[in-house]
Amino acid sequence: MPQNGYSIGRDVTIAVILPDGTPLRLGKVTGFMAKQDTTDQRIKPLDGTTDNLRFYDGWSGNFKLERRGPELDNYFEQLERNYYAGADEPQATMQQTIVEPGGGVSQFRYERVLLKFDDPGEWSADKSVNQAVSFMAGRRIKQA
Repeated sequence: MPQNGYSIGRDVTIAVILPDGTPLRLGKVTGFMAKQDTTDQRIKPLDGTTDNLRFYDGWSGNFKLERRGPELDNYFEQLERNYYAGADEPQATMQQTIVEPGGGVSQFRYERVLLKFDDPGEWSADKSVNQAVSFMAGRRIKQA
């Protein structure tokens, strides 16, 4: 729901799809950030001109959540258990859907996603439990 032609936080939804096709229940997502990762190289020939190269290195970002159940704790506990058992870590997929100010919808799929549980939350009386998850993705592909 854009306002006065501007995108606002309510305009985006994030879904994490596990390798088996099931969604990972995230709780209440309160913030999302993604950025394109690149490696840059400058080439300085003897004539004094500078050429620049850019190599694409995927995407990374994070989301902030309000805990609404044990799903994230259980997911990351299973990943850790798999690691110590010598099992491969399967990669997830993320779907970002944006309602655009003009009324259209943009969708992006993040592929080969690895999630990291940056902050499982702080527990205190009379306060919700904030959590933070970061991600790395191999690609972001426009779907719509």
